[in-house]
Amino acid sequence: MNVSIKVYTKDQYWNHILTDLGVDVVSEPSTADVVFDDIDIQTPISAVNLQNILINAANNADVIKSIFGKDVFLPSLQHKIVVLIYKNPCINIKDLKSALGIAPDISTHSVENAIYQLRKNYGRDFILNADGGYKIGSI
Repeated sequence: MNVSIKVYTKDQYWNHILTDLGVDVVSEPSTADVVFDDIDIQTPISAVNLQNILINAANNADVIKSIFGKDVFLPSLQHKIVVLIYKNPCINIKDLKSALGIAPDISTHSVENAIYQLRKNYGRDFILNADGGYKIGSI
């Protein structure tokens, strides 16, 4: 695979697979570009698709770092929400749910609860409602 991304996983099964594919697997999450255990991998998966997921995850780590000014580890759903809102300012709740793989008409409040937790942890102005959608505000 030859991906020059440092990946951490505590799962020995994935550690072996990633190593066999030529991924640089590190022993500490603090030294990793990507924490593999935070990524939702749907199996079976091809090596090419896995490589794309790792590259996107590493790029998203840069997005998180640019938003917070430092490396911040967020729960998977919160991480995805922050990245999606950052990349799609003023995204509405239905589009946000769709981008997360949640049917927009499903009666669930997981996205709203994750946004509530982000606001609770990083300030009410972190995620703003604007023009019928969400956008990243200030920390």
